[in-house]
Amino acid sequence: MRITPDNRPSRRGSTAFQQITRIIIAGALITLLHTIAFAQQREPGGAFEFDDLPLQEPLEHPKWFKHSFLDLQEDLNEALAADKKGIIVYFGQHRCAYCKLLMTVNFGQQDITTYTRRNFDIIPIDIWGVDEVTDIDGVTLTEREFALREKTNFTPSLIFYDKNGSEAFRLRGYYPPYKFRAALEYVADDHFRKESFGEFLERGSGALAFEPGELNDEDFFSPPPYALDRSRFPADRPLAVFFEQGNCHACNVLHSQPLNENAITDLFRQFENVQLDIYADTPVITPDGEMTSSKKWARKLGLFYTPSILFFDRNGKEIIRVDSVVQFYRLRNILLFIAGGGYQYQPNYQLWRLDSGF
Repeated sequence: MRITPDNRPSRRGSTAFQQITRIIIAGALITLLHTIAFAQQREPGGAFEFDDLPLQEPLEHPKWFKHSFLDLQEDLNEALAADKKGIIVYFGQHRCAYCKLLMTVNFGQQDITTYTRRNFDIIPIDIWGVDEVTDIDGVTLTEREFALREKTNFTPSLIFYDKNGSEAFRLRGYYPPYKFRAALEYVADDHFRKESFGEFLERGSGALAFEPGELNDEDFFSPPPYALDRSRFPADRPLAVFFEQGNCHACNVLHSQPLNENAITDLFRQFENVQLDIYADTPVITPDGEMTSSKKWARKLGLFYTPSILFFDRNGKEIIRVDSVVQFYRLRNILLFIAGGGYQYQPNYQLWRLDSGF
């Protein structure tokens, strides 16, 4: 076609088109770099391989944690006045090995500390403490009562509160730097308002999240088909469901360390044990009788960490879950809690530990 003054492309239109194109390309590059950053994270070995017995020396939290009068609404107001996104309530223990990992491994990384301090104030709570806390709704109770009410079975536990004082997210137990960093971003950038944390992680990891790989086998795992329905007829023993994935370092550590100890495997033999791939379409009938796939069930359960172990009673009711880093001492205590029937008279694991001297 011959170009004339009447059909020549507008310089203004061409410039606008070029600007839009540049914006689209820039957005795609940012997304790609974000995906690569997520995918290339390498966790320190200490995040998974450590002795989780109670510490010999009591732990001190960082000096930059807030020195609070434990009035959470007041703490939130002060955080917002400092142009922060909200507050994090940290539930810990002075001799908790997992809490030490959070302090030394996670907050030992300057980018995590800087990002946390810029966006949140952290208010420490001793789960056995007797100091009074006034929660976001104005209810006054002791630190211990607050921890029990919030079912902080595994320390460290963190509850994130947004600008409105609503719970945005919580982490139960210790998570390695990559997932902890992602959790901070998930709340600070308001991703929690539009997607689950699992979806946020999958989007960040891209196709690498679904990379196939062999799962670690154990001789006490039941073979398929996975008909786990206990809703009509009680089973003979409790159920443990392992959600794992291929090419998973944390899964490898679980199998090569805690699951390599006779004291642990002997206890697991008192359970029915099933292993599922968290990203697979493996058919499964859940303990409450629903026909689904392992992937859909994991999403419904809100799982985002592998390995996760969920425990169900003889009637298919969930007792407790371990969906964070776990080593020998904590895993053994959980198995004793269930195998010994402790959950039947004391459903709160934290109180059972206190009663049992663990």
